[in-house]
Parts: sequence; structure tokens; C-alpha cells
Amino acid sequence: MGRTIIVSNRLPISVQQNKDDIHFTQSVGGVATGLSSIFREDKRNIWVGWIDLPANKLDKTQKKDMENELQKQMHLYPVYLTKNDVTKYYYGFCNKTIWPLFHCFTQYPVYDKSLWESYKHVNQVYANELLSIIKPNDTVWIHDYHLMLLPKLLREKMPDLKIGFFLHIPFPPIDIFQVLPWRTEILEGIIAADLIGFHTYEYARYFLNSVSKILGYNHKLGLITAGDHLAKVDSFPMGIDYDKFADSSRSAEVKRRVALIRQKEKNRQVILSIDRLDYTKGIPQRLEAFDEFLIKYPEFKGKVSFYLIAVPSRTEVEHYNSLKRQVDELLGKINGKYSTLDWNPITYMYRSLQFEDLIAFYSIAAAAMVTPLKDGMNLIAKEFIASKPDGKGMLILSEMAGAANELGEVVMVNPNNREAMVEALHTALTMPEEEQVSRNRIMQRRLRRYDLKKWYTDFMDNLEDVKKLQKDYLSKKISPGSSDKIIANYQHASSRLIVLDYDGTLFPLTSTPHNPQNDAELMALLTKLTSDPKNHVLLAAGRDRETMQSWFGDFHLGLIAEHGAWVKNFSKDWKPVEKVHVDWKEQIKPILEQFVDKTPGSFVEDKYFSLAWHYRKVSPELASVRIRQLKDVLQDMSTHLKLNLGVFEVTKVIEIKQTSINKGQAILGYLRDHKWDFILAIGDDWTDEDLFGVLPTKAVTIKIGIEPSIAKYSLDSVTMTRQFLQDLIQ
Repeated sequence: MGRTIIVSNRLPISVQQNKDDIHFTQSVGGVATGLSSIFREDKRNIWVGWIDLPANKLDKTQKKDMENELQKQMHLYPVYLTKNDVTKYYYGFCNKTIWPLFHCFTQYPVYDKSLWESYKHVNQVYANELLSIIKPNDTVWIHDYHLMLLPKLLREKMPDLKIGFFLHIPFPPIDIFQVLPWRTEILEGIIAADLIGFHTYEYARYFLNSVSKILGYNHKLGLITAGDHLAKVDSFPMGIDYDKFADSSRSAEVKRRVALIRQKEKNRQVILSIDRLDYTKGIPQRLEAFDEFLIKYPEFKGKVSFYLIAVPSRTEVEHYNSLKRQVDELLGKINGKYSTLDWNPITYMYRSLQFEDLIAFYSIAAAAMVTPLKDGMNLIAKEFIASKPDGKGMLILSEMAGAANELGEVVMVNPNNREAMVEALHTALTMPEEEQVSRNRIMQRRLRRYDLKKWYTDFMDNLEDVKKLQKDYLSKKISPGSSDKIIANYQHASSRLIVLDYDGTLFPLTSTPHNPQNDAELMALLTKLTSDPKNHVLLAAGRDRETMQSWFGDFHLGLIAEHGAWVKNFSKDWKPVEKVHVDWKEQIKPILEQFVDKTPGSFVEDKYFSLAWHYRKVSPELASVRIRQLKDVLQDMSTHLKLNLGVFEVTKVIEIKQTSINKGQAILGYLRDHKWDFILAIGDDWTDEDLFGVLPTKAVTIKIGIEPSIAKYSLDSVTMTRQFLQDLIQ
């Protein structure tokens, strides 16, 4: 078993140089702290990152001594960057371009090619360092927006390397992301990883949508096929080291510091605001809401104390300096407006806190305001709840934080709505203690279950599953050797049964109307296939029989319509596979029509034995919501009314029909009535699994796409299907 190599912009330690001495201190920050806990779990793990010290500050001897100490004692491998690299890569492209764009602050990004070139250069520096370290069976886990090109750089040199990538900030909607001039290179860099993780399902959907529309790669169930590479995209909400925060809040040292704060504040309620000083965190909005709160609820004057703890951040970027000036002005205004001889409404700390001080403030706070305008996760929200041993004290949380998906019992608020912020603060401060405890206990149990270790193991287990899926997928891909064998068996056979799915197998899935008769290549292929007297060709599709007849009725072949409900054997009439009832449609169709009314771009197709809700023209974001809603409604209704119906999700279609109707049942007659020397079946979705399942073991079964299948072989696309058939009949 190999090592796990964590790769991030910075190491979990900072290096400080005083004359000839070098000192190491622990880095601060939620991600660094969280990953450090995981890192220490296994002594084989190593960490690669920047040392936060310009490369030219150290001579060769100092570098060697430092590397020896870092590697031997801490398993840390430093990356050296020049001052120019740091200016253009870190403070430049990372924090002037990617950070504001991905947080949807579209007025801030700088699109400077020289910054982009520096970003590419630094990613290559990381790649070079890693390539000198990586051993067979190692897992490389790359973190965050600083290194989005790195997966591809490593994949090009080590095609079989196990690579995970996790983005800790939001991924923006496509209408924002596509503004980035280098959007294609960023996406290609990321999808070279095997597993791509986000904090929320929303961010994962935005990413998949961008991959589909910008790169043109289709995805299904979060799986992307890019050439020969298969990648999975999923959400993994980062947890915290729950026990560390829960246990620390009970320590004697923290209790001592709590007592000191109590002594200073007496009986005042403490309101806590702690963040990096960043324009995404909504700090001015909190201060303005607090000002409005004291105006609307004057009875709280002198009875509350607002602690604003702002950790200095990216002071080399002008927007951050501008924010500090704005915060300073608001603080002066509010304190000047309300201060008395024995009360300052706001205490301002522009610095980092020691861990014990942080836990003390978490423990004592009656309310905490975690109200970012946009945030990937925000671990402070989780730390605050974990640090409440008595369950007292309420969290006011922004709807725009990733943590909002997991912490539904908090006081939720839109940080752009000042009136709502005021009322949220009042609600938190006046909520009965019994209700506070009840809400917090629910969240504490949830956070304890999905803690930092669970997040890590969940991600790594999924990464292992992806590698197994890749192996299975690649093992089934038709190789030149297997293709030659299939062609040889085809040529020696005197009677052949060939069953071909249509949509997604012979013709690309499309949201626009089409007529295959206008596809000269497809028509020529079918003509050649059906003109051979040894071939018995069946076209099987979900289309209705009228459409199948109009498209393919002139060919000498058999047709299967509506996924097996209707069969037409060559020149004979259409016949139903079995006698089925359709009176259930009167009860189900109104439900589908309701969903059409509230889902622009969707429509209902009323087939003879089934109903289909099509959503190919619906935006992916809306479609994902409606699919879950519709399937829940239909399954509940079918069970309640005892209709014996199946709700099936085909590509871009939800279909409802009796469970006994399928393609496998439709071809049983062909299998009983003739002994075939050669059988070939090709399909792309779950409806074809029924077909593959009834065929004899000697049959050649081929799945188009990346999903798990009982088929023996796989092909990537419609283009490859057509090429395979051309090679077969040449």
C-alpha cells in the first residue's frame, strides 16, 4: 500500500528567518488545521507545499538543512517560489482573478496574461517537485484553486497515478465561469484527476455543467469520460475534528480564559464575529446590522458586547486594504455613537487568536455571526457548534455558506438583507435556552457523525472505487485483438442476430428534432447491414412505433418500439409483446403535466403503453431538482394505488410503464425460434441491461458509455459504435 501525498499551496507550518536562524510555527486556517489532523493519522503520509519564504532568502546549505529537518521529523517537502512568483501567482492570479471570480464578485477579477503565465509556471514547479517524490502506488491528493492545472501535468507524465482533487472554495455558475479567458485550460487541468470533490452538490453541478458546455464531455451520475480517462465528480462536505473542539471547551485552561472574559463583560451577552478580513465574508454588513439592531432594540444598549476578530489577510491586494479602511471607519462610527464610560459596544481584534482563546470565545458567545456573502464551506460555523458543551448559544449563519446545507437548525439569514440580519440577531439573543440546547444537540450529533476523519475516508473510499471502475471500464474496452476475434466470428457465421439500440448508440443524444434519414452515413451503414442475407437486424428504441415506422420502415429489418412494448418482425404488422392495461395513464398524466407547467423546456410524450417526461431542453440545475421531485411523487403514487408501475430514468427522460415491459422480453421469441451462429447486441442505457441479460453467454454484448454494465465489452461513443460496425461489415 502506497503513501498519501497531500499537496496544497502552503505547508501546515510557516518558516521564519531571523539572521542565521530558521524557526517553524504552526499555520493557522481551517483547511490547514483540518488537513494537519488527517496528515498525522499515518506516519507514511507526506505533504508538499510552499514554505512562505522567498527562494532567494536561503543559500544551498540552509535549504539542505531545512529540508532534512522538515522531511525527517515532519514528512514535509518544501516548494520554493521566487518573490516574483509569489507576487504574480499567489497575490496575482490566485487572489486577483480566481478568488473573486469563483466567489461571484465579477467586478473585481483581473484578466492579465502575465499573471496567467505565472500561474502555469508555478503549477509546473509543483509538478516537477512531485515527480521527484512520487513512488508506485502513491495517492496524490491536490487541494484548492492554487493548483488546478496540476492534475493534468502529473497525468501526462504518470498516466496510472491515483489523483484526487478537492476545491475548498465555491465553483461558480457557468455564466460567470465562462468569463475566464483560460476556462478551457482550467477545466482540462482539473478533470485529469480521478476524483474531483466539492463541499456541496450545487458546486459539483456547476462544475459538471461547465465541463459539458465548454469541453463538450457528457456526464452521467457524476462520471465524465474524456477520451480514455474516466473521472468522477461528487460532493464531500468537509468536517472538523469534532472531539478536539468539544474536549477543549471543557479544559481547565479554556475555562480560565472564559472566566477572564466574564469578569470583563460581567452579565453582558457576547456576540462573536471571527473571520479573515476578506470582502467575501460580509463583515461590513454585520457591523451595519449591529448598528441597526441597537437602534431598533435600544434595550440591548450596554447589555451586549460585539467582539470583532479579524485575521489579517492578503494585505498586498488593494481590495483588502480598502476593506480594512471601511471596517475601521464603521467601527469608529458605531463606537463613537454608542460608547459610554463603562461600555464599548464593539471590541476589535485585528490579529489571530491562540487556540485556547478561540475556544473560550466560542464557549462564551451567546450568538455568533457567520454571515459570508459567499463561502465554500466555512468551518468556523461547525467549530462554534462543537465548542458548546452546555448547548447554549446560537449561530446566525448565511444561506450563502456551504455549511448551510448541513446546519438547518441555526438561525439562517440572507446577509444582504439588513432587516433580516437585525431580526436574526434579536432571535438568537432572545431564544429560550431549552430551544437553543435542542437545536444545537441535533447539529452536534450530525457533526460528530460526519467529522473530519469521516470526510477523509469517504473521499479516499470513493477514489478507490473510481480506480476500480476505471480498471473495469478499460478491461471491457474493445481492443484490436478482441475486435479481430469478433470480426472473425462474424465472418464465419451463417446466421446472425444483430440487436441495436438507436438513441445514444447509433445516433447522438440531442435536444433538437432530427430525422435519421438525413444522416447519409447512418443510412449507408444500415443498408449494408440489412442487405446481407445472413443478417437478421433488429432496431430497438424508446421511440413510439409510428416514428420508428416512418424512419426505418423501408429497411428489411425488425423493429422494437417503446423499450419493448411493440415488436414488428420485418414486413409483418406491429404487435404488442403482451397484453397490458393502460387505464393507469389517466391518473399519472395530470401529474406529468403539472411538472411540464413548472419546468420550461420539458414535455410529455404519450406512448401507447407508457408515458414519458422529456427534459433534454431543461437547464441541468432545474432538471436535477425536478427529477428527484417527480420520481418521489410517481413512486409514492404507484405504491399507494397498487399500479405495478416502474419509474425509469432513461437519458434525459423519465418513463413510466408496467414493469413487465422491456427489451429482453421483446426478443425472447427471436431467441426461441432460431439457432443463431452469431449474436451481437449494442446499447447505452439501463433499458439495454434487460436485453443483455437474456442473451446466451456466447453473445457479443457492448455497452456504450461509462456506467457499470453486465455487457462484456464497452465503447465510448456513437462515433465508435459506427466505426465498429463499419469494421464488422467491411
